[in-house]
Amino acid sequence: MKTIDYIPTSKIERATKLVQTGAKVGVNYIKYYGEKIVNSDLSRDKLNENNAEDIYDGLKSLKGSALKVAQMLSMDKNFLPQAYVEKFSLSQFSVPPLSAPLVLKTFKSNFGKTPYEIFDEFNPNSVNAASIGQVHLAVKNGKKLAVKIQYPGVANSISSDLALVKPIAIRMFNLQGKDSDKYFKEVEDKLIEETNYLLELQQSQEVVDACKKIDNLVFPEYYPEYSSEKIITMDWVTGVHLSEFKNSDTEIANKLGQALWDFYMYQIHILRKVHADPHPGNFLINDKNQLVALDFGCMKQIPNDFYIPYFELINKEVIDNKKLFREKLFELEILRTDDSKEEIAYFTQMFYDLLSLFTKPFQTDTFDFSDEVFFENIAQLGERFSKDTNLKKMNGNRGSKHFIYMNRTFFGLYNLMFDLKAKIVVNAFEKYN
Repeated sequence: MKTIDYIPTSKIERATKLVQTGAKVGVNYIKYYGEKIVNSDLSRDKLNENNAEDIYDGLKSLKGSALKVAQMLSMDKNFLPQAYVEKFSLSQFSVPPLSAPLVLKTFKSNFGKTPYEIFDEFNPNSVNAASIGQVHLAVKNGKKLAVKIQYPGVANSISSDLALVKPIAIRMFNLQGKDSDKYFKEVEDKLIEETNYLLELQQSQEVVDACKKIDNLVFPEYYPEYSSEKIITMDWVTGVHLSEFKNSDTEIANKLGQALWDFYMYQIHILRKVHADPHPGNFLINDKNQLVALDFGCMKQIPNDFYIPYFELINKEVIDNKKLFREKLFELEILRTDDSKEEIAYFTQMFYDLLSLFTKPFQTDTFDFSDEVFFENIAQLGERFSKDTNLKKMNGNRGSKHFIYMNRTFFGLYNLMFDLKAKIVVNAFEKYN
């Protein structure tokens, strides 16, 4: 794969790149509507493919938060055209890496030494490149290590990048009014945290200490002496990415799925802090058919005033109790005191339909994530809302800021469980408390 010798870091350079990307998308639309005149049956598939390719090509050279947003979007498989999902999901595994000279320069500026002075062996060519950093193989005292190096300028460009993508997000998610800023601030704060590798090191060690007792779940060991704010070192772990794991043994699938489910439920309900980045690149299956959890840069603290009403809404009796249900919607800022009667009725029904479906895994003692009907219904619901013209007329700012990463967590978790086709015991995590 071609390497990158330079990443644009100034606001002007990055803005120029995004403007160029926007211009390409504009040309794609002009071409599409021109062909549509000739062929009225023309679908948007080719348009989506062209747009996804141009947007991804623009973002991958910028790296950082712009690319991270694409990665987040790729997890919402039911709410984006398939062309975008397929292209944006490349940001999880397949991104052009930094060139070897730039890697050495980054190491020197962080440690005052080259990696060759610290490790017995170091491969300057990355083995994996993603949105915020890339991973290199090193050896120290006979032990293989994974060294993750953050791209230069990523932390400093987060605020300006989000300001540039904000107009796109406003259109995509129908965000209106001044209070939409709280959602962007939540994303900005989390992305800034993800660029602090000393914080990630601390969070990683805390999660490992708390969750290593969970069956069939393992973690790499972390090395503070070889880590800094921009570089983090851990054990080298071999395995297959969860989404690439091919297995026909339902017993193994159920074992792995149970480990993944217990890991998330234990964090959410016991630790009240969750690994809010459940994409396939953060999980491996090792040769013992154990689940390996990686990368704890994105951890979401769950405050009590959100946790309580959020999880009261997994109770079918609460969902079906009109008075209680409406109270919880107000507590979670889904319904607002300045809403019209029409808005209250619309969003009450909308979230009743959503929650009645999404909470199904919690309604029984066991749940089978190979149930294709469940996921087809989610896809149909997503399609229904994407075509709902009434939704675009309403004030789209709905829900507490905490929904962003909690919903992202459950979207990602459900998709991973579907990849495994696992059947799990819902409350098995309680035995670890």
